[in-house]
Amino acid sequence: MQDMEKQEAQTAQQDQQPVETAAAGAAEQAAPAEPTLEDKLAAAEARAAEMQDAFLRARAEGENIRRRAQEDIAKAHKFAIEGFAESLLAVKDSLEMALKIENASLESLKEGVDMTLKQLSSAFEKNKLQEVSPQAGDKLDPMKHQAVSAVPAEQEANTVVAVLQKGYMISDRLLRPALVTVAQGK
Repeated sequence: MQDMEKQEAQTAQQDQQPVETAAAGAAEQAAPAEPTLEDKLAAAEARAAEMQDAFLRARAEGENIRRRAQEDIAKAHKFAIEGFAESLLAVKDSLEMALKIENASLESLKEGVDMTLKQLSSAFEKNKLQEVSPQAGDKLDPMKHQAVSAVPAEQEANTVVAVLQKGYMISDRLLRPALVTVAQGK
């Protein structure tokens, strides 16, 4: 009887072994295989190559933007006075036409000069070039006026007596100060 029990136990054990090995094989197939070091290295190298490519593209784009900005600045400097020069062409044309007239009377020359001055004033106005011409009695403004001399006068000290030469401003920047004589202190 013991022999039979031993045989049954062995048979049951043998029946369980294929089930255990089959379960272990199924577990190995169900769990993902861990990547090898070579696979990890290849993935890291591919990612590094992608990052290097992205870096080089971004760097090239930055260089292109910088180059375009430098070209724009150079063009702005080169053609900054284009509008002003264009408005002065009419003035030059008027002066040249006046010189072509052979038998011009004093009246026609005066009229032509007056029209030319109007064209020039219009060009100045269009391009924000403003006169600095203080009136007699105005206080001396050292930011806009340059005192050439001080003369005795019947007005307050450091006030404008006469304007010798008009000054000019372009937008808010002084281009040339007005040359003036001022009243001397009493």
